[in-house]
Amino acid sequence: MAIGAGRLDRKITIERATYAANALNEQIPSWGTFISVRARKRDLSDGERVEAGQVSAALISRFVIRSSDDARTVTPNDRLTYGGATWNIQGVKEAEEGRDRFIEITAARAAD
Repeated sequence: MAIGAGRLDRKITIERATYAANALNEQIPSWGTFISVRARKRDLSDGERVEAGQVSAALISRFVIRSSDDARTVTPNDRLTYGGATWNIQGVKEAEEGRDRFIEITAARAAD
């Protein structure tokens, strides 16, 4: 199914960490906005979660965003914020909707 502008109905922010050493020379992350984009969100079904071996108290969703130079650099080292929650990025790949047009981000957060 093609993704039109109206289907990208959520606003998400991808955050990227920069690191600084503390007094013990430990690297401490400081998270900041990398990009803010429109996205389509789809929660994984319970069946998909079981098949993936991820039965836990977590919500796993897929966010599809438009491809861009910045979006193509997103990795699981980044994180996503949406709906007042922080999501850990588990995977990033080219979406089925079209070559080099969209990127699919799989992310998880603790269940409420």
